[in-house]
Amino acid sequence: MTYALPTLWFDGRNPRARPARIQLQGDDLLVHCEDDLAPRRYPLSGVRWPERRSHGQRQTDLPDGSLLQHADSVEWDRWWAAQGLQEPTVVGWMQSWHATFVAMAGTVAMLAVAWVWGVPLLSSTLAHLVPYSVESTIGRQGLEQLDRLFLAPSALPQAEQEAVRNRFATTLQRAFPDGRLPRWQLSFHASQALGANAFALPGGYIVVTDELVQLLRDQPDAMTGVLAHELGHVEHRHGLDLMVRASLVSAMVGVVLGDASGFLASVPATLLTQAYSRDAEREADEFAAFTLDRAGVSPAVMVSFFERLQRQGPARPGGATQEGEPGAGKGSGLPIAISSHPDIEERIGFFRNWRQPHAGR
Repeated sequence: MTYALPTLWFDGRNPRARPARIQLQGDDLLVHCEDDLAPRRYPLSGVRWPERRSHGQRQTDLPDGSLLQHADSVEWDRWWAAQGLQEPTVVGWMQSWHATFVAMAGTVAMLAVAWVWGVPLLSSTLAHLVPYSVESTIGRQGLEQLDRLFLAPSALPQAEQEAVRNRFATTLQRAFPDGRLPRWQLSFHASQALGANAFALPGGYIVVTDELVQLLRDQPDAMTGVLAHELGHVEHRHGLDLMVRASLVSAMVGVVLGDASGFLASVPATLLTQAYSRDAEREADEFAAFTLDRAGVSPAVMVSFFERLQRQGPARPGGATQEGEPGAGKGSGLPIAISSHPDIEERIGFFRNWRQPHAGR
């Protein structure tokens, strides 16, 4: 039998503590209280020992609902060590700066791997599993928000709108006679905030600004190429991928910070101003070139479009676009899917040197 440690015992019903002495005997913990004829005996397997900490009292929960409290942590730890008891491995880790640093480094590495590879792969997979009805609802709601914030009714003549729409539809019919295309719906809007711009939302909602139509009024094939680029985003579900990715990121924030409510509240605005990755933009360019080529139109018609954007110059202060991108020179505050476009010279070279073997769907 080991030496006894004076401490306090609470029966779990009365708030008043009773002086007691504890000691180990075999596989049991004995609790000797004053005025008791016999000690209370608890099997060690049922005792919940306190974790070792730098400060604070030690509290031990006993199987019958009673507990021990010891105010002198140093004295308790000395008694504990003398019993030869083994604390859980995780407690030792918690007391080790080295183990804590390793755990932190491992967590950072895991989050980095998830951010760089895991989240993009998972979001792309999940985006293609979302039913069209859900995707369409998301896109429609996003368009309604943009209508209230950035878009105004188009001032283009109805005949001009129909001409753009019909030319695009005819090109798609020539390129894909089997009809294997995602659903799409084209709408025209005026927007001082966006300038010459076009973007696609989940569900096949494609928006074109009056300014872009005016910019390419004498280049209808280039206008069709821009629309094909946006349809490429729809085909690959890039917009939905962004939304799923934002949801996964919010989940990661919740795991790390414990409360993602502030982040979640900002997600809708984030989605409206999110930029596609460069790889997504290249996929959309690939789709546009493939579509034009299959329809009998040289993808090189897009060169004039990019050259005109280059001549517009960089965005004004406060704008989010880059030089040579839709909206440049207009001070656009909404970079929808354009702020991470590949370098414009790279894109010019891509369309100018397009060759059919690079195509694929």
